[in-house]
Amino acid sequence: MAPILEQFIECSVFVISVDGRVFVGVLKGFDQLTNLVLYNCLERVYHPDAPVEELELGIYLLRGDNIVLVGEVDVDVDRSMSGIEALPINPVIY
Repeated sequence: MAPILEQFIECSVFVISVDGRVFVGVLKGFDQLTNLVLYNCLERVYHPDAPVEELELGIYLLRGDNIVLVGEVDVDVDRSMSGIEALPINPVIY
């Protein structure tokens, strides 16, 4: 996965962790174990009957073995989705 992540350096990314947590931030770096460093990181907490809650985390390190998905964020689309209500993502069970 590491060579693919090079194209996302200095871009806004969306990360889903194994425990179902959702993070959005600017990818500053990564290593061969897919550990990620996110800048201006937010954790998004989804609720079925309330808007998304955003927790400011600042600079955040995510361990590679806890990452399920990494994708680039379209900032304009992301801003227009602030009032979304959704069920939280269940943890991955293996």
